[in-house]
Amino acid sequence: MIRIAVLVSGRGSNLQAIIDAIAEGRLQAKIAVVVSNRPAAPALERAKKAGIPTMVVEARGGEARDTFDTRVVEAIREHRAEWVVLAGFMRIIGNVLLSAFPMRIINVHPSLLPAFPGLNAQAQALRHGVKVSGCTVHYVDGGTDTGPILAQAAVPVLEGDDEQSLSNRILVEEHRLLPAVLQKLSNER
Repeated sequence: MIRIAVLVSGRGSNLQAIIDAIAEGRLQAKIAVVVSNRPAAPALERAKKAGIPTMVVEARGGEARDTFDTRVVEAIREHRAEWVVLAGFMRIIGNVLLSAFPMRIINVHPSLLPAFPGLNAQAQALRHGVKVSGCTVHYVDGGTDTGPILAQAAVPVLEGDDEQSLSNRILVEEHRLLPAVLQKLSNER
């Protein structure tokens, strides 16, 4: 069983998918802590409701990325997490965090990488007129969504799709794929 820290910035639907997979026995893991850079993130309430410890590590005005990352690493280590999952964490990860958990940080991204990295992946897909989009779970490295790919799931782009409708279908696959990848990592441990 792996101990994970989940880093969040928003509503926490992928966090909820992990919580549910653990509760249903589909994922043998323990969420050691949920860390958010935003104190009002709804994901924190999801974690508290599930009895999971939470911490808020806000970026301070003018603070260097390394200083912020050091505080995040301290929060993760305080809870003895071995793996880090970025589940809607809206900050770029720096070398301090990467070197603290080498090849043990994973991210879920709403596109079939390497296509459409970074923000607004669904809007990028629609602008480019692709017929298939999807999601990717990958290791995090020093680039933006450039780490080695662990798994992907395809989602058709339908006639009349807008960013929200495409995002909703991709999110269903993210909720399935992320816990499955975590279970695979737990099995390989």
